[in-house]
Amino acid sequence: MLNTAKPFLICVAALFACLPTRLHAQATLLLEEPYSYDGTFAGTGHSAVYLSRVCAEFATVLRRCQPRENGVVISRYHGIAGRDWIAVPLIPYLYAVNTAEEIPLFADEKLVKFLRHNYLESIGIRDSAAYELAGSAYDRTTYGFRIATRPEQDDELIRILNSSPNSESYEVIKRNCADFAKQIINFYYPKAIHRSIIADLGIMTPKQSAKALVRTGKHHPELQLTTFIIPQVPGLKRSKPVHGIIESVVLAKKYVTPVLLFHPLVVGTVETAYWAGWRFSPAKGALIFDAGDPLKGLEPPLTGAERHSYERSLAALKREDAEPRSPNWRKLAAQAEPQLDLDGQPFLRMEVEGRDVRLGLSRSNAVRLTASPELVQDLMFARLDEELKHAKPAHASVQQVQSDWQLLEWAAKARQSALTAHR
Repeated sequence: MLNTAKPFLICVAALFACLPTRLHAQATLLLEEPYSYDGTFAGTGHSAVYLSRVCAEFATVLRRCQPRENGVVISRYHGIAGRDWIAVPLIPYLYAVNTAEEIPLFADEKLVKFLRHNYLESIGIRDSAAYELAGSAYDRTTYGFRIATRPEQDDELIRILNSSPNSESYEVIKRNCADFAKQIINFYYPKAIHRSIIADLGIMTPKQSAKALVRTGKHHPELQLTTFIIPQVPGLKRSKPVHGIIESVVLAKKYVTPVLLFHPLVVGTVETAYWAGWRFSPAKGALIFDAGDPLKGLEPPLTGAERHSYERSLAALKREDAEPRSPNWRKLAAQAEPQLDLDGQPFLRMEVEGRDVRLGLSRSNAVRLTASPELVQDLMFARLDEELKHAKPAHASVQQVQSDWQLLEWAAKARQSALTAHR
């Protein structure tokens, strides 16, 4: 693997760093928030690397991208097909669909399971643990730390990974997902990421990877570091803030508090760890990722004033639409069956008052399938409620909220027209 050729890689990367070639490809460190049991007990999250100019012939065979391809996310996994690393195209990795047009506006567990199964079946993967390979953005918010790279570096990384053994070698302490991400980023910029003895007891963690890269970027403008947020798709339970090792122990294990109170050495270690890394905010100065243009689409986040304005407008629309639905939208969605239309876009097939109804879940098919405007309106109410929740910074861009608002307005006007026609 990469660490077996470390001296060679450092020399190659150093040579490329001295070349005057214009930087136009990118590598992005992905810091993924924890969820489920990891969010409750450990909270360290996951690390991966997105390579914008590297694509995959197969999940374990890399090549340069062709025009209109968006690159792959590559990461180290435990217990998937006996492999150490697996590469997945960006949009499927985040949303378990093939194109941005197919991304659902709102997702529940049934839909996510359906989309994951459908995508993994399409690429011939049937491993029960392979759910990690698709649909990450349904489970958690991800922070991206993008650096500039040269095509020559990408070619050399492809050669090394394709020619090196790729058999499972995951170890929590010294060969975890963050170790792998560190090796990839340090291939491009040696020593850009390093361990923390104080905050993480020398174990490489996703948060430490991001913190170290941000610090390196401040001192090395040639990295052209850009930070952005890939928001969690509305629907499932929200992911948790990412922590380091000591931070996780103190915050997640409540029984440790008495130890902190009565052991000054532990108190001192925790205080030092706080100043060394707990205060790091991966969202600071971050833009918002736009799946419609993965290579360039980064938008400013919604400001506090803009969020409050939309919240007031949304509350006003809800007051105008105060009459209860019969049957309730959430109950209908819970009983519905997710399917794909002829364009590969997801929809919910449900029975409403004895009729077969199809509620489109993407931006385009929400307005062209058979669901009533009321159901589309309820769908958009649910999505905007999630997008407008308070966060610093906001996890939605002005452009995203405007697009959602336009769809909500269409549904409201269509509903009003239908009511007028029946009078």
